Amino acid sequence: MISEKSLAAFAKEVAKYPFEQRQSAVMACLQIVQQEQGFVSPESERFVADYLGMAPMAVHEVTSFYNMYNQKAVGKYKLNVCTNLPCQLRSGAHALTHLKEKLGIDANQTTPDGLFTLQECECLGACADAPVMLVNDTNMCSFMTDDKLDQLVDGLRSMEVKS
Repeated sequence: MISEKSLAAFAKEVAKYPFEQRQSAVMACLQIVQQEQGFVSPESERFVADYLGMAPMAVHEVTSFYNMYNQKAVGKYKLNVCTNLPCQLRSGAHALTHLKEKLGIDANQTTPDGLFTLQECECLGACADAPVMLVNDTNMCSFMTDDKLDQLVDGLRSMEVKS
């Protein structure tokens, strides 16, 4: 289920903590699983729980609490749009609606070509830059007007054509 390379990465993360606090590595281990498999399945959660000596439900609580963990396969580009109140007040809901229309999908859906998954998310901590979004859990995009949203999606699509 988990590669030797990922198991070695687990061990490296766990080694950062005293043995009795090895559960502190749960987020890092879940990220390693996701990097390898693309998402964190219930089987992977159980594996991480066994590895860290945790209750499976405790691992699931972490996986289901944070947006950065995919609980099912997602598109190549995961677009998280902040719809928390400060972003709502500065067109966050409009940005989400615009992306729904442009991509032809609703929140928590993936485009038929498998390229884009659209999600709502909670505060990304950049309220002054609203509306904001996060691409693939790593790239923050600020002040996302309709034009900037179109450029982002069209640019990602064009990169696929060149590949």
